Amino acid sequence: MTGTAPRTRPPGPRVLIATAVPAERDAVASGLSGATSEGAPAADLLVAGVGPAAAAAATAHALATAAAGGTPYDLVVSAGIGGGFKPAAPVGSLVVADAITVADLGAETPDGFLPVTELGFGRVTHEPPAALVAALAAATGAAAGTVLTVSTVTGSAERAAALLARHPRALAEAMEGFGVAEAAAARGLPVLEVRAISNPVGPRDRAAWRIGDALAALTEAFGKFTPVLESWNRHDWHD
Repeated sequence: MTGTAPRTRPPGPRVLIATAVPAERDAVASGLSGATSEGAPAADLLVAGVGPAAAAAATAHALATAAAGGTPYDLVVSAGIGGGFKPAAPVGSLVVADAITVADLGAETPDGFLPVTELGFGRVTHEPPAALVAALAAATGAAAGTVLTVSTVTGSAERAAALLARHPRALAEAMEGFGVAEAAAARGLPVLEVRAISNPVGPRDRAAWRIGDALAALTEAFGKFTPVLESWNRHDWHD
């Protein structure tokens, strides 16, 4: 509004962390709860919904609202659980994306799938800041690699193999990362994606899922998030 002074920004970076569901949000919040230092990031948690469209819309709205209120975000994070490609990302492990790639945006052809970029428009990958990815992976013991965004979760060995053939560096799949990344990119903001592995990518076997273990891994990861971000902010941040 006219005449309203912007609120004072906190000393650390402002971070928006988007999850799909409340259980993921709560796991992240538990990990962040011990962050009390002066330079700690100011983290807001958003339950953005399931799937790339819901994630993009909710994240874009949150970013626009914050900017309009004079407290824009500096970093956007997509966080939650996801499926892991065996053997590189076993159940209970953690993955940090060095590439966030939408796997099913394109066209089916007689010769196979063509990503939208090969049709002459759009983009299919966002690359998080390499230094931050490396630091977070080192601090948490996470593997760094491609995290795929899909609108339909993989449910067969054949599709899992096809995805790996097209994306040999893929470690995990989930449903929101690319949507969150698109919203961040529209604001010129860097993005991260952090996934704790709850199940293997492939045939659906609910008995083999370990959602509780994955949520615990997510909490542990975000317990180590704050000092990593403080260090990155001091050495690599540019206003």
